[in-house]
Amino acid sequence: MPIKIPADLPARTALESENIFVMTEDRAVRQDIRPIEIVIVNLMPTKIATETQLLRLLGNTPLHVNITLLRTAAHVSKNTPRNHLERFYKTFAEIRHRSFDGMIVTGAPLEHLPFENVDYWQELLAIMGYAAQNVYSTLYLCWAAQAALYHFYHLPRHDLPAKIFGVFRHAVLHPECRLFRGFDDEFKAPHSRHSAINIEDVLKTPHLRILAQSDQAGLTVLERTDHTQVFMTGHLEYDRVTLDAEYRRDLNKRLNPSVPANYYPGNNPEAAPLMTWRAHAHLFYSNWLNYYVYQETPFILTSFDRDDQD
Repeated sequence: MPIKIPADLPARTALESENIFVMTEDRAVRQDIRPIEIVIVNLMPTKIATETQLLRLLGNTPLHVNITLLRTAAHVSKNTPRNHLERFYKTFAEIRHRSFDGMIVTGAPLEHLPFENVDYWQELLAIMGYAAQNVYSTLYLCWAAQAALYHFYHLPRHDLPAKIFGVFRHAVLHPECRLFRGFDDEFKAPHSRHSAINIEDVLKTPHLRILAQSDQAGLTVLERTDHTQVFMTGHLEYDRVTLDAEYRRDLNKRLNPSVPANYYPGNNPEAAPLMTWRAHAHLFYSNWLNYYVYQETPFILTSFDRDDQD
């Protein structure tokens, strides 16, 4: 939220240069305020757990945020009760006439399939196209980030020789970027994926810039330079036990999984996992809501006049 100060206060220049959101008294008395409208496109099979993780982060600001949960109509969920979906979720057909301040599209465990073979691919294409014109800023996570980069920028997804699985250290490449306001020079984030987008491909693509990367996990956060699209290949939204549950699930399936890196004390799966990314997770989502959505979106939500996003 902004701090209200006199327009001629000497601290104003320094605060604004540090991306601190200040509001002069004149602007404050003219300000129109309304709830922020966020739609979450939940592609994860464990929808209730993913809802909880994201809502925990989105709810940690003073902003009034209205949440709409969206599921794909083309896919029948086997892991979420039907009554839960019918009670709390909408389909794209039910919301496509609306505009939103922000959208989050989650990951999905679909790396083994070409994008075109995903049963809801055509529906997802429609949602992504809709977001480009009717959502002010869209945050794509993990598999959805790869799908959006493939669709909008024709960036291929590359299979990895070994799964990136664990908690990894990342460098902030653009500390002046408002998404990273208040971040340390490095931060930790969980990853769980078998594929990646090559950094070299991104560097050759107009309109994109890399914001954070890891020596071990590679490309982690990038954005379209007008802030309308943010892509994260990791999972800052994960809670303490998410990687542990995935590891034990794969153990039970006799898949011989690697122990998640940098996660258990002493690399011992019998020890309680450490959560070392919580503070930066809250800060990242607060910054996205505040700087890329709240401060930029118009008071009256309509479709946005934008150049083609390709």
